[in-house]
This record gives sequence, structure tokens and C-alpha cells, in this order.
Amino acid sequence: MMSNTVFVKAAGVARPEFYEFFAGGGMARLGLGSGWHCSFANDIDARKAETYRRNFDDSSELHLGDIAGVMASDLPGRADLAWASFPCQDLSLAGAGAGLKGERSGMFWEFWRLVRGLRAENRHPRIVILENVYGAITSHGGRDMAAICGAFARDGYHFAPIVIDAALFVPHSRPRLFIIGFSEGVEPPSGLLCDVPVSQWHPEAFGPLFDALDDASRERWLWLNLPMPAERTSRLVDLIEADPTGVKWHTAFETKELLSMMTPVNAAKVRAAKKTKTKQVGAIYKRTRVDEYGVKRQRAEVRFDDVAGCLRTPAGGSSRQIILVVEGQKVRSRLLSPREAARLMGIPDSYSLPARYNDAYHLAGDGVAVPVVSWLTRNVVEPSVAQNVACRAVA
Repeated sequence: MMSNTVFVKAAGVARPEFYEFFAGGGMARLGLGSGWHCSFANDIDARKAETYRRNFDDSSELHLGDIAGVMASDLPGRADLAWASFPCQDLSLAGAGAGLKGERSGMFWEFWRLVRGLRAENRHPRIVILENVYGAITSHGGRDMAAICGAFARDGYHFAPIVIDAALFVPHSRPRLFIIGFSEGVEPPSGLLCDVPVSQWHPEAFGPLFDALDDASRERWLWLNLPMPAERTSRLVDLIEADPTGVKWHTAFETKELLSMMTPVNAAKVRAAKKTKTKQVGAIYKRTRVDEYGVKRQRAEVRFDDVAGCLRTPAGGSSRQIILVVEGQKVRSRLLSPREAARLMGIPDSYSLPARYNDAYHLAGDGVAVPVVSWLTRNVVEPSVAQNVACRAVA
């Protein structure tokens, strides 16, 4: 499945190695595939760690604890890749806005402390990938993103920020920021480099951010023009379980109450779905909106574009996504099931989920989409690592 198997055997070396920081349920590991060897992983959440260990038999490399307690000396060898999906709460558009000074998103600096410690020993990761929410781009007027870019630049990395929406691969709207850092001697394939931003991967918000960077950071910023993935074939309706585990269908009264919370615009979407006379699946989030009288009201907002809304962590009832199944005049509703949430993240059905609903939903909503990791690995990481391996072999 993974192209790295080819170049590893050809080079006559062991599998490339990676560290997985803020590992959660190991979704980056799933995306990298069996052609890669995880030599270190960490997470602070005991329940996620339990799930990680249950799904990866050779998980002795998993360190359960605060990354602040990890030292560079705890990390074995030199990794070809360090993946870090660091906490997003303080950078999220829905968060409190603490940014990189926040208790959670500020863990980026603890991660970077390790990168710098490894650099001092000349065994820093050859490639570093950060993943976070779209809001990280504009957090604190772009200053937080600029600080991250400055860290890459000061410590000898060229870096390529891009935004990828998981909807390219799965029926799930999940745009995420990825920053790919390349250490000295490691370069992305030349065919991917371009001189200007590409609208598919570089949102307009990158423009003012790039202009505001210091000279050293701008010089190390890379624009990548990645190949478009094949057209997505999976549909939301195909991922829905007829007999779900962990959730129950709402009663007729509960569904009626849900429909009553819709504005005329959203109610019209339901009527249109009924008229198709085919099975339609809508995704609903409850949101607080100000009505025409200036009063805050909870509304049920539905979409029937064959894409689920972005999964969140289940902090409250409105954070849990609801599905609405319309078949002619028959309308049913219920919470998204744990397995459906996992499928929206590209997690295979063979993956063992936590037994508790909130734990399973949290694991999925707090993770990285597996197909995005796989696609980045095939198109950027593996070719770059293979090129570096070949150079080392020649030397």
C-alpha cells in the first residue's frame, strides 16, 4: 500500500523511523502505515493511551505523560519524521484565544524544546510535520503562526505551510493547517516546488502572514504545489450504520423537537430532501444564533451536501453531531455513532474503539484524518526521505 516499502528495500536499510507526539489514538501512525517504524510516541490522556496500546501490539514505545516531562535523551536515534498534532483549543476560532501562550496550545513550545535538544546532539528529525486547526493561521493577528515559522527558521528548517481539507478524501469537512519542515540536506521533490501560492493549498490568509514575517522566515518559507488526489468516491450515506452501536434512534417526539429548532431556510432543506424520494442523510449541529428580535436561540442547522460537519470533541451536547435520515416522508434522527465518527476520520473498521461513547467520539474528534496523513506521506514525506537516504548511501 505504501510506496516507502519500495525505496527502503532498494536502499538496503531499515524502515524509516518516526516519533508521534500528542499521539492520541495513533492516527498519524495509521496513515504512515506498516512501512514506517514508530520509535517513540507520547500522549497525556490515559484513555487514549489505552486505545493506542490495544490497537498497536508493539506499543512499548508509547510514553504516557506530559510532554513537559520528556527529555531529548528519552528519544531514541534520529527520526526521519516527527509528527506533532499539538493541542488546538487555544488556537481554535471557537476557543478562548490564548494562542501559543495558552496552557494547552502552548505545548507546542515543549515539543519544540525537544527538537532543539535533538538538534544540539545533531540528531534532530529530518522532517517535522505540525498539524492544527485553520484558526492557527490568524490566531493573535497571525503572530502565533509567525512565531512557529520563526522557530522553524531559527533552527535550520525550511518549511512549507499548506491547508488540506479532509473532504478531499472522506465525506467530512475538516480543513487543517499542516506545516512541513525540512532539515538541512532534505528537500521536497523539485516538481512540487513553485514560486507563488496555489489557491487549492494556500488560503488568502497566507498572503498578509507571509508579508509580515521577518526576512529569515520568508527566505525559508516554501510554496508547494501538490498533486490533486483522485476524486472522492465515499459518500456520507455509505458510512451510516443501519444498526449502530453506542447510540439509539431518537423518538418521533425528539425528532419533531429537533425539526422545530430549524429556521425556515433549514426546514426547506428537509422538505427538499423528502421530495427526492431517495435516502438522504443530513448532518446537524445545534448552534446558538441571534434571532430577528435580538434574542439568542438554539438552532438546528442541517446540511445535505453529502459531507458531515467538522467533528469536535464532546464538551457539551451541542458539540455532538446529529444525523438526519430522510427517506420520502419518513424522517429519523440520532447522534452520530462512534464508528461513524471513526469512519469520517478514515479510521478502518478493524480499529478497536473505546467502549464509552464520549471516549470514542473524543478520540475521533481530536485526531488527524488518516487519509490525509497517507497522502502527505506518499507525495511529500517518502520522496523526500528516499532522496535523503539515497544521498547518504552515495556519500
